[in-house]
This record gives sequence, C-alpha cells and structure tokens, in this order.
Amino acid sequence: MTIAHSFHVEEPKASHDMMAIMEDVRLVRCLAYINGKWVTGEHFHPVENPADGAVIGYLTQLSQHQIEQSIIYADSAFRLWRKMQAEARSEILMRWHNLILQSKQDLARLMVMEQGKTLRDALGEIDYGASFIRWFAEEACRSYGETIPSHIPDAQLLTVREPIGIAALITPWNFPNAMVTRKAAAALAIGCPVVIKPASQTPFSALALAELADRAGFPAGTFNVVTGDAAMISQTLCASEKVKALSFTGSTRVGKLLLSDAAQTVKKCSMELGGNAPFIVLPDMNVTQAAKAAVEAKFQTAGQDCLAASRIFVPQAKYDEFLDAFAFEMNQIVLGHGLDAHTTMGPLINRVVVEKAHALVNDALEKGARLVAGYHTPVPGDNFFAPTLLADVTPDMAVYREENFCPVAGVLPYQEVDTVIEMSNDTEYGLVAYVYGHDIHQIWQCMRGLEFGMVSVNSVKMTGHPIPFGGVKQSGLGREGSQHGFEEYSEIKYCCLGALPTVSGS
Repeated sequence: MTIAHSFHVEEPKASHDMMAIMEDVRLVRCLAYINGKWVTGEHFHPVENPADGAVIGYLTQLSQHQIEQSIIYADSAFRLWRKMQAEARSEILMRWHNLILQSKQDLARLMVMEQGKTLRDALGEIDYGASFIRWFAEEACRSYGETIPSHIPDAQLLTVREPIGIAALITPWNFPNAMVTRKAAAALAIGCPVVIKPASQTPFSALALAELADRAGFPAGTFNVVTGDAAMISQTLCASEKVKALSFTGSTRVGKLLLSDAAQTVKKCSMELGGNAPFIVLPDMNVTQAAKAAVEAKFQTAGQDCLAASRIFVPQAKYDEFLDAFAFEMNQIVLGHGLDAHTTMGPLINRVVVEKAHALVNDALEKGARLVAGYHTPVPGDNFFAPTLLADVTPDMAVYREENFCPVAGVLPYQEVDTVIEMSNDTEYGLVAYVYGHDIHQIWQCMRGLEFGMVSVNSVKMTGHPIPFGGVKQSGLGREGSQHGFEEYSEIKYCCLGALPTVSGS
C-alpha cells in the first residue's frame, strides 16, 4: 500500500475557487486517511460543485486491498483504544470538538462548495455535528453497568457494557459533516475504532474531519476515512469478520442491500433510512403559522432531507386559504449559490435528482394534481429546481408514495383526524411526522396514533444530541444520539460471580 504523510507527499491540487475561500488550506484533503497516514489510491476522481458543475477537487480511489488493510490497522488499534481510560478517550474527543469549532467557517465554506447548501445551513450543521462529539465525550465517562439481585445462592450478578469492535460508518451526501460526527463520536467514545466511507459527491467534509482528528491526537488506526468505489468498499466492509458493527444513513433500497451483505457475518446494524413525513395541520391551527412552518419543514436542505415534509394534510375547511399562504411563503425562497448572502436555497446534488423531481411533478399532473405555484420559474443553473406546490395530491401519485428528496410539496385535504392519522400511516416509511395544532386531545391522538419513530408537535426543529434519532418500519433500525447512542456500538456482557464452597480444614 502506498502511504503518504501530509507533510511529505504533494496531493492533487483542489481548484483555485476552493482554495481561495479557505483560511486553513490544509483542511482540503484529496487523499484517504488510514492508520494516521494520508494514503493515495490507484487513480483520482473529480468532485464537482453542484451549483455550477465546476470541478472543485480530485478524490483518490482506493483498491480493495487498501480497504482490507484499513480494517487490519483498525483491528490492531482496537486492542489499545478499548483499554484506554474513558477519561482519556473523552479528552481526545473534546480536543476534536474544539478544533472543529475553531475551523467552523472553513468547514462550512467547504461544505457549501461540495454539497450546495447555503452558508447559513452549513454553519448550522457544523454546530449540530460538533454537539454530538461533546455529548459522547461526556457520556464516555458514564457507560455504566448494572448489578442484578441474585436468584442464585451466594452469587453476585452484574453486567458491563463493552465496545463491540470495528465500526464501519457509511455516510450520505446531504449532511456530510454531521452524519460523520453523530456516528463516529458514539463509536469512538465507547471504545470502537471507525472506518468511514463518505459519499463520493461530498468527501471533503469527512476528510477535513480526519485532518482535525489527526491534530486532536487519535491513535493511529482509530479514525480512518476510505474513499473509492462505493459498492466495492461496502461489500469489503460487510464481508470482513473483523468489522463488528455497520451504521448506514441513506436510502431504504441501499440499506436493504447492506443488511443482506452484513447478515453473512452477523454484524450489529443501525440503519437511518428513507422517510415520507406527513405534516398534519389540525382544525384549530392558525393557517398562516401552519403554512410558514410547512414551508420550512418541506424545503430544508432543498428538500433533500429525510426529515422533509412530503405529504401535507390540511382540513378541508381551510384548504384554499392554506394553499394561498403556502404559495406566498414558498415564493419568498431565493435560489442561488450557497455562498451568496441572498440565497435561501441552493441546488440539488446532481442532474439525476433534478430529473427525478421533474418525473414526480409530471406524474402527479398526469394523474390529476393541480400546479399551484413554482415549477416553471426560471432557475440559475442545471442542478437547480424551482420550489413547487402541488394541490389535490392523491395516494396513487409517486409524489405521495415515494421519498421525493426534492423541493416538490404535495398538499391534500382531509375531513376527520382519525382519517388523517390512517392516511399518514399508509406508507412503508416511519421516520418523522409533524403535527400543528392546539387541541391537546387531538395532539395526543396523533402522537400515539402515528406510526413514526419521531413525532414533532408545533416545531420543525426537533433533532439534536440528547434525543434518540431513528425510525420504525422501513425507515431504519436503532437510534443515534442520546443515552441510547452507545447501544449500536457496544454489547452487554453478563457476569455471574459465584462463591466457591469452603474447603474443609482450610
């Protein structure tokens, strides 16, 4: 394996535009990071800015042998990392946390260039991602076991929580910083080394985190970022018996494939998969407030968000009023490059997603939906898509059934709260649901009746480090964040300490 340390081998140059916006240019890395070294692969692949299609840098493509080597290094590191005192692991994590916040502006600008989201959203993601590191740095010192009242005479029963082993982390392109930190912080804090596979569209955020992890002093082999062919890397990680845990955020389709592959070595899997979030406006809710919240819930991250509201249910009596209010709020959105201060929504990640958005709109219109606003509005580039409002959406339309992952909002009326709960549950997904209203009885009815892992009432902002993030049904397995976040990277060991009989005459 060819290994290059950051100070001795010159990496391919990122674009002038990329380097010009960075105060610390060492955060722009084009090599993989394995065993504390910067590693070059067989060739390099261009990475484009979705806002204008310009190449912003080149990413090394590792071989299968190099991925296998990264696992061997991580396995060696595990033996020392797991034995390190929790306080020592916590201190390293906190150094990483502090370095991230010190580099916040650079990390956010880098994210805008590779992902396309606005600078404001990118800055928010850096804070959000760092919060998980701090949380789990503190939780590292609170990984308690239990004592169990014994049913066995003269025996002491107890449990301890132990790190499971190497954790493979496969992260998505829509949150290239926070999905790394949310997973890695939990795994590292409990004592597991990590091998991270970032999305090929947005690798530089993960590699910048590796640079900062290197500065924070993680032992070699503890923190690894591998890049290259997604299918090959995923299959290699799943096939390895040394990799004990797999955490994936992405589509349900890919998640099912990974679960199948990981079953061959019986890995512990946590999956944060697709969503098809309902947004329920209750009969007593103020229409203007509800419409403003629905626009925020729908168009976050340009609709490329598993938490984005996909199906918006409005009481029949307030339907037309809501559509007018929603269209007004939606039309305030300004499309543009994420570094432009006037921009409130950036591009979609690539042309494939744009074409999918067109297909969803056309399918809905052909089946009777009504175009209320947007769609034909001029856009500033090939990867942009105008925010679009469709009314009279029905369950036979793809925009109702699928996780659309684009800025297309589908609205439909309902008559009774019982009915809207039933319609909301009519999906294979179960990640998040939004409810807006005041009647506590109807709110409680929705909270308990909705088949979703998370229900947010009267608030679009509902995630964060102390909450258990995750879904039910085909939206995933396990939880990330909160006191439950360690469960995906650890095992409970039960110990029975019996009392030997006294030896006669001793």
